[in-house]
Amino acid sequence: MKRDTGEKWHPNRRSDWRERERDAMERQVDEDRIEVVDDAVAEVLRRQTPAQRILTALKLNRLVRLRLEGHLRTLHPDWDAKAIQVEIARRMLLGSD
Repeated sequence: MKRDTGEKWHPNRRSDWRERERDAMERQVDEDRIEVVDDAVAEVLRRQTPAQRILTALKLNRLVRLRLEGHLRTLHPDWDAKAIQVEIARRMLLGSD
């Protein structure tokens, strides 16, 4: 976690990114937070071909990125497009902690 230096975390600072990445790699898996796929969803996925499952995953990934982009633009109207994209990548890879 970012040390409290009075500065806010910013996605364009590499030192912030590296520190968050190190923290994420050191975290233990909390088995109480692992989600299980609903039976109905699992059945739909079983009926899909591998190509259909990949397409579904790609569409969901795009949906999450677009929703996250809108959220970040609302929270940080001062961030430029690059900062938004870096933060989306960080959250998709490391989570939002």
